[in-house]
Amino acid sequence: MLELASLSRAFGGLVVISQVDFKVEQGEIVGILGPNGAGKTTLFNMIAGVLPPSAGRIVFAGTDITQLRAWDRCRLGIGRTYQIPKPFTHMSVFENVLAAAVHGGKMSLSRAKQEAEAVLARVGLAHRALVPAGQLALLDTKQLELAKALALRPRLLLLDEIAGGLTEAECDALVGKIREVHKSGVTIVWIEHVIQALRQVVTRLAVLSGGNFIAVGAPADVLADRRVKEAYLGT
Repeated sequence: MLELASLSRAFGGLVVISQVDFKVEQGEIVGILGPNGAGKTTLFNMIAGVLPPSAGRIVFAGTDITQLRAWDRCRLGIGRTYQIPKPFTHMSVFENVLAAAVHGGKMSLSRAKQEAEAVLARVGLAHRALVPAGQLALLDTKQLELAKALALRPRLLLLDEIAGGLTEAECDALVGKIREVHKSGVTIVWIEHVIQALRQVVTRLAVLSGGNFIAVGAPADVLADRRVKEAYLGT
């Protein structure tokens, strides 16, 4: 589904991502861990088309998308959420999801309305459809962020710390929704600091540190890796 080949990104003399090679198979749900500043969001920004790589290639479902614009990647089937949610605060919840379906999913207005209604029911926000997005509490804002990404009908979903700041009960509720999205056939790559949330659903775990992956594999094995402990806790 996704292949990163020798992918790098530098900001001036600062190399944030260095020669990353990584593959995600169709149907997987892969978790990405890493200390602050490891380059996790920069990696997502390159996959989604927000940032161009300094070197390397990005291949999605057999198509080289390295030079494609962000909105073209949306329409190919790549959806994403942001670590800091980005709703249109003056618009209603429904209008936010509708905009995603029309402009990101390139749907007709009538189809986009149906998709927005279905997605809001799916994430549990149908009863808040007419509420201005700026009035939502944190959990509902996170669920709106997920709904906007799902309105694209993605084949690959990139989640960027979507559980951050939630209580344990709220996190469990969100994990349940993500599990259902995965069961529907969507491939997921999920950056998260809430390790317990990842452990509930991921099939593989990858740890990014110093601009490259230092451990990839089964969650239990990765979390027990000495290099991972050192990356988080120091020597």
